[in-house]
Amino acid sequence: MIRVLLILALAAAPAAQSPAGHAPGRRVLLDAHNAYPYEGRWSDRIERGLATGLPLAIEQDLVWRPATATAAARSIVSHGEPFTGSEPTLRDFFERVRPIATDALNATSREQWPLITLNLDFKDSHPQHFAAVWDLLGEYEAWLTTARRTATVEHVEALQLGPILVLTGSDPAQQAAFHDAVRIGARLRLFGAVLPTVAPAATNYRRWLNHPWSVIEPEGQNRAGEWTADDAERLRLRVRAAHDAGLWIRFYTLNGHTTEHGERMGWTPSYNFMSLDAARIRWRAAIAAGVDFIATDQYEDFATISSR
Repeated sequence: MIRVLLILALAAAPAAQSPAGHAPGRRVLLDAHNAYPYEGRWSDRIERGLATGLPLAIEQDLVWRPATATAAARSIVSHGEPFTGSEPTLRDFFERVRPIATDALNATSREQWPLITLNLDFKDSHPQHFAAVWDLLGEYEAWLTTARRTATVEHVEALQLGPILVLTGSDPAQQAAFHDAVRIGARLRLFGAVLPTVAPAATNYRRWLNHPWSVIEPEGQNRAGEWTADDAERLRLRVRAAHDAGLWIRFYTLNGHTTEHGERMGWTPSYNFMSLDAARIRWRAAIAAGVDFIATDQYEDFATISSR
């Protein structure tokens, strides 16, 4: 399934010199929010996300679980406590997408790379957690979109495209671990979000902007009224500013459903516009504005209006 692309990339160019079909403002992707099981349920989320087609963004929340009497400290994919002991790991995710990455590396066409944008939402700042994830990404570096670590973060290097792009948050401790500690000339394996400023700008490490929807409709999803021309203009200007700064932009999380359905599916109540029609209006507006990553839990419903 081909996603909405604002400008199509040329095909079959070498990864390091691929046309900028991946660049900010060039395509709009479904961002499969919280695409992992928790509370022992909803184990189909990654499969549901992947079934909508590629390219695709997928979010994974990461928690550092301290050592117990029976298990060493480790990184798990989780929404938080209580833990069941059966939580998946980030390695499980990479092994699930191994066939996709392998096939992509063997294919001649790379016009839609990165095929998967992996959004890592760290729920803590444990140095051991960052070190464990960095080492794990090193095992899969051949699959990753990377950039050369330069002497100054202000010098933005071209991305060397791989089938998977890894993004993370704005925490300065993450930059210290994932950029500052990397030797000059080595490869950056993941990229952070910019810190909130009046005039954000891309750096070699910080390449995207992550916004709650409340920056567009301050009353929030539950209390949002009719979508207006002023809302659309506010969204357009916010997206244009990000793209002019060389940043991808993501908004979270745009859902519309009955309360009962959301509870059954494990979706966060505060992200709910209360009707599918209300969510569709915002999805279409975000697509028209060129939002790079539109986060929703309603993967299939979004895919029906974002594909062609």
